[in-house]
Amino acid sequence: MFARKHIATKGLLLLILWCASALAFAAQVAGTVVNLSGPLLAKKASGVVKVLALRSEVEEGDTLVSERNTYARIKFIDDSEITIKPGTTFKVESFAFDAGAPAKDSATFSLLKGGLRSITGLLGRRNKEKFLLRTPVATIGIRGTTFNVEYVEETEAALAARNAHLFASTAGIGGAPAGVVPLQLAQLNPPKPTAPNPGGLKPGLHLFVIDGSIIVSNAGGSQLFSSGQFGFVPRFGQPPIIVPNNPNLQFSPPPAFNMSNNPNAGNNNQPKPDTVDCEVR
Repeated sequence: MFARKHIATKGLLLLILWCASALAFAAQVAGTVVNLSGPLLAKKASGVVKVLALRSEVEEGDTLVSERNTYARIKFIDDSEITIKPGTTFKVESFAFDAGAPAKDSATFSLLKGGLRSITGLLGRRNKEKFLLRTPVATIGIRGTTFNVEYVEETEAALAARNAHLFASTAGIGGAPAGVVPLQLAQLNPPKPTAPNPGGLKPGLHLFVIDGSIIVSNAGGSQLFSSGQFGFVPRFGQPPIIVPNNPNLQFSPPPAFNMSNNPNAGNNNQPKPDTVDCEVR
């Protein structure tokens, strides 16, 4: 009898310790979905995939994937906002915010594909150096900002053609056909021009600063972009540049999303759940 009670007690203690450990490693809640116009998936750090709805929580480590007709606005716990466009893959790499502990602030995001609008919250205003948005070709830092950004992937065919061109330009003479030096080979097989995506944007990173300023950096250099300026980064090794006009960078969420564009506003103006439920399928 004593042995059975001992085993039961030991098992209970192990269960308590396991539960405490699970809670200790639970992901930090970073924000909440406050507007949604279509299907939105969250790939958890554990590998589990969830379908998010209005008022669903977004956690540190989540990778959000929006469908082709989906705009989704996430309000973070520091009152910052990120609205992702249709066809976007966006990851919350790290997010930590405590109103009473500014030294612990951390906000790192990755835009893997597609586009978004970012509105700075308290974290970005008091610790702007703690905010980073990574993309495949550059990293964006803020200066108290509202900005749009979109990353257009290079097509596989264009990438293959460019790699073949680079190889032909740098290969040893012994690897070229008889009588043709590498430079001549490259000139005989130039890469085909990369076609823009259906929206008219060239492959690369496009951005527009609505308010404040951002700093965009990569291996090619850094560039400060101020309010009203458009920018472009073609590839990781090429520096960011200012472009004079809008290259057709578009951001058109449903009208309901415009009911509360102020990150400091409350949720009283948010659409009713039944309205959003009708839109989500």
